[in-house]
Amino acid sequence: MASHSKNTYLSAQYRRLAGRRGKKRVIVAVGHTMLEMMYHMLKNGVDYHELGHDYLDKLQPQRLTRYLVKRLELLGHQVTLNPVDRAA
Repeated sequence: MASHSKNTYLSAQYRRLAGRRGKKRVIVAVGHTMLEMMYHMLKNGVDYHELGHDYLDKLQPQRLTRYLVKRLELLGHQVTLNPVDRAA
């Protein structure tokens, strides 16, 4: 079950939606996602490839950064961002 697993795309989807939609609705939504995945695997003859729990964060890192900065500022913190050189 996605609600009990960790570090998977489906568990991330469950946790992302559960607070807004409610647990029962999210279980149905995750089940729908699983059915779509199975359909495409059977249709295209491919194996399941786990995207990982941070898949959506990697797609739009600037959006996540803006969101987290905004949350910290709403909590009363002053935020200064200093990019880290990852080439080292």
